Amino acid sequence: QVQLVESGGGLVQAGGSLRLSCAASGRTFSSYYMGWFRQAPGKEREFVAGISWSGSNTYYVDSVKGRFTISRDNAKNTSYLQMNSLKPEDTAVYYCNARVRGSDYWGQGTQVTVSS
Repeated sequence: QVQLVESGGGLVQAGGSLRLSCAASGRTFSSYYMGWFRQAPGKEREFVAGISWSGSNTYYVDSVKGRFTISRDNAKNTSYLQMNSLKPEDTAVYYCNARVRGSDYWGQGTQVTVSS
């Protein structure tokens, strides 16, 4: 079992920044594919960003490219999502995801609210 705990959400004004963190359990974190998803009220959960086990490959949904950066620190079993130039439409619950040997694990989510 892999446990994921997100932190770093909150309320921010449009144009501001937040950094989300996802702390993962397990001795083989460096082998996990990590991702971030979000779900806004009344909408389906959507992919936001992903990062390969080594950190050499990153992926983003078009709407956040150039504003969000995903990273990881394998020594700390933690992945991050740096969010800059936030917009009201970024308001959602953000979920950390780990894909381990074909299985998906999820955190409990952290609320991000961007006021206009």
